[in-house]
Amino acid sequence: MSFAPRDTHEAQVQFALERGVPAIIGVMASQRLPYPARAFDMAHCSRCLIPWKDYDGIYLLEVDRVLRPGGFWILSGPPVNWKAHWKGWQRTQEDLKQEMDAIEDLAARLCWKKVVEKGDLAIWQKPWNHIECVKKHKEVLVPQICKGDDGDKAWYTKMETCITPLPKVKRKKDVAGGKISKWPARATAVPPRILAGTLPGITAESFNADTLLWAERVAYYKSSLITPLAQGRYRNIMDMNSGLGGFAAALASDNVWVMNTVSPDSKDSNLGVIFERGFIGAYQDWCEPFSTYPRTYDLIHANGIFSMYQDRCDIFDILLEMDRILRPEGAVIIRDDLEVLNKIKRMTNGFQWESKLADHESGPFNSEKILVAVKSYWVGAVESKRALDMTTS
Repeated sequence: MSFAPRDTHEAQVQFALERGVPAIIGVMASQRLPYPARAFDMAHCSRCLIPWKDYDGIYLLEVDRVLRPGGFWILSGPPVNWKAHWKGWQRTQEDLKQEMDAIEDLAARLCWKKVVEKGDLAIWQKPWNHIECVKKHKEVLVPQICKGDDGDKAWYTKMETCITPLPKVKRKKDVAGGKISKWPARATAVPPRILAGTLPGITAESFNADTLLWAERVAYYKSSLITPLAQGRYRNIMDMNSGLGGFAAALASDNVWVMNTVSPDSKDSNLGVIFERGFIGAYQDWCEPFSTYPRTYDLIHANGIFSMYQDRCDIFDILLEMDRILRPEGAVIIRDDLEVLNKIKRMTNGFQWESKLADHESGPFNSEKILVAVKSYWVGAVESKRALDMTTS
């Protein structure tokens, strides 16, 4: 998943999303990125202008937090290969060498191993566990390994200048947190976090049952409720309440990608499980806007989201945010109690959504129903008149 700051000049994130590539507006500043620990297999920086060596290495420490054990960090651009490019970069050789040496030193203190430096690329690898790193940091003063830190906590949480600890292992060859299956088996294999029992109440059996349940539900969507889902019309999909990622897993063989979101207020975060399954996502409180540009998602799936938030904020505001990020002629699938959906349906009429209520996949006697809506393409009357006046003048 790509991330970049909001940019009115180049709008990199907007371009990526319009091409059907996963992206989110974000910046490395003082807060943690909205991902759990050990989320990504690889992190890539190409001329990203982040001062890696400054501020006690806090930004590289954040990369370390979100990288999986054995994950790779790729750096391209200044100061890599500075001997060949220093004139074009309009910086002195001494300055660039000092910066590269500082990055090398910091990476070594993070216990990363430099894999290769070739041309304009340098690649480091995070260790598979922290057995050797703990021994090393008894001698090296900084950065220390964080004590009592919840590495998965990342919603309005300040970055720290310490190394996020990996789960403990017994042997040097063990993978901290558990070994991940290869793709595509990874999508449906029981994730290590569940096998380790770190999510109370979630077992391998309940995980497998959830995977089968969502496969059945998505098949019902495709066959009866929103047939374009099976025909390749949608590419960028948002799941507003992802649970264990079953909805994304049911679409894993389709030519789509799903932005899974998980509430940061839930006691047991499932977002780490979703990443272990090979999917992407972010923490999101839907009482706040999502970090994206308008009209960037083709389909939005909302399972129980309005019942979850109706006592916390105005559900009309959540609908407004959905309308903002949904493309014209994009679709919405909302699962909730009938009473809630009737309220939602009345509101969507004002959004010029074409909507209909449908029964639960198990039949009409289930109190949970499904609202399917399509955002119509329309132009405001005032703007239309203004455009007409300009044409005639």
